[in-house]
Amino acid sequence: MPETIFLNFVDMDLGAITKYSALHAKPNGLILQYGTAGFRTKAEHLDHVMFRMGLLAVLRSKQTKSTIGVMVTASHNPEEDNGVKLVDPLGEMLAPSWEEHATCLANAEEQDMQRVLIDISEKEAVNLQQDAFVVIGRDTRPSSEKLSQSVIDGVTVLGGQFHDYGLLTTPQLHYMVYCRNTGGRYGKATIEGYYQKLSKAFVELTKQASCSGDEYRSLKVDCANGIGALKLREMEHYFSQGLSVQLFNDGSKGKLNHLCGADFVKSHQKPPQGMEIKSNERCCSFDGDADRIVYYYHDADGHFHLIDGDKIATLISSFLKELLVEIGESLNIGVVQTAYANGSSTRYLEEVMKVPVYCTKTGVKHLHHKAQEFDIGVYFEANGHGTALFSTAVEMKIKQSAEQLEDKKRKAAKMLENIIDLFNQAAGDAISDMLVIEAILALKGLTVQQWDALYTDLPNRQLKVQVADRRVISTTNAERQAVTPPGLQEAINDLVKKYKLSRAFVRPSGTEDVVRVYAEADSQESADHLAHEVSLAVFQLAGGIGERPQPVTS
Repeated sequence: MPETIFLNFVDMDLGAITKYSALHAKPNGLILQYGTAGFRTKAEHLDHVMFRMGLLAVLRSKQTKSTIGVMVTASHNPEEDNGVKLVDPLGEMLAPSWEEHATCLANAEEQDMQRVLIDISEKEAVNLQQDAFVVIGRDTRPSSEKLSQSVIDGVTVLGGQFHDYGLLTTPQLHYMVYCRNTGGRYGKATIEGYYQKLSKAFVELTKQASCSGDEYRSLKVDCANGIGALKLREMEHYFSQGLSVQLFNDGSKGKLNHLCGADFVKSHQKPPQGMEIKSNERCCSFDGDADRIVYYYHDADGHFHLIDGDKIATLISSFLKELLVEIGESLNIGVVQTAYANGSSTRYLEEVMKVPVYCTKTGVKHLHHKAQEFDIGVYFEANGHGTALFSTAVEMKIKQSAEQLEDKKRKAAKMLENIIDLFNQAAGDAISDMLVIEAILALKGLTVQQWDALYTDLPNRQLKVQVADRRVISTTNAERQAVTPPGLQEAINDLVKKYKLSRAFVRPSGTEDVVRVYAEADSQESADHLAHEVSLAVFQLAGGIGERPQPVTS
């Protein structure tokens, strides 16, 4: 087997790989790790990584006999950073074993490149004679165009075919990959195909809304000075009869993600710079590559209210449940959250809406995977990244219902059919999610304040504790309980008992030697006290370094 693979690589010209690789040389001593978000670091350190991910995408394409995507972006990171991630055949994230190959290939020294490529091909039984096709997209960062050219160099030197889509949001590239690998059944793999599919479903839905009047249907959108502005501007005339959008931080001035975008709004609990908000106006923010969305508004007293991923998931899943009841279908619907989801959202879904809720480890790939187990799976992280997934059987069933049922039920089935088309099931997508939310609010006649009032978030606090080695903390039960170090979970349990409606958990960071602490309780003061006390327990029992955690000062 190895000899055959080696001979095939010889056919593919190892000399050319070596020559091109030298043009995209790896800086000495640089070690990078492929994580949930792919590779991310300062843009000037990424040229060799891009070239090598072009090579890896070709091998993955040959192995899966499918189109593979490569997206050049660093999402909500600062403008000077960049990154890259590969997209698997159905628009999902790269398989875990290939994440390891990506890390190995990115960190290989120049003289080891051939051996690593042969090793990957051997382990994964790649047929090197198989054709390969790779699609590439990039965000608006100044470094992205040159870096995507390095990806193309990697693809072509291994004999792969490619299509460069140029500027795309990350979810749009996921959509393109999904379309190409399902023979066009999911949609047309062009930017017009994306715009038309989503807009048609949105316009059909909003036609059914009884509410009219321009003011109700207008939305202010903070585009984080990123790709979302370009794409929303291109798309808005497709859906303008259903919604008027006003774009802010559109990239004409201001830096990408600087004092704006979903991540800024969520973590600072305030509106982005460059957006004037009148009371009770509906506003939302995308992140830099438009795969996250959060909503917010100012009330009549000028107080800022954030509507995060938990409330988005609640609005969507409640609406889907209502439609299913209307149609008379008993499909199994589930909402997937992480331990960071606010306890009030979980209680509202389970007790009021009677929708089952499941908890997974933090990270989109865990949520996406769990959501696939249901007929209808809705998942959102609190940061606003999420979507809804519908099984093929459900899609067929709903299509039939839309044609066969009597009038009222048929109308509900048609709505559900349009909602299914409106979701980007390949990935969390800020544009798609925005249109779903706007359609639901219009159909239910809800104002942003009424949506926000579905339930009241429990006050919470997140803290970080520096430790010598984050690996001393291990967790179970979707990261909600600490297994090691001994005694830590018992200490947390005792602290939680002191406060009403309280819970707390700790988990190691995925990237740095810190332990993340989350606490919620019936008042902000209690949540702050609990978070501080849990931080002290972590510091004492898990090898804290530096200054002891100090009480929280709001």
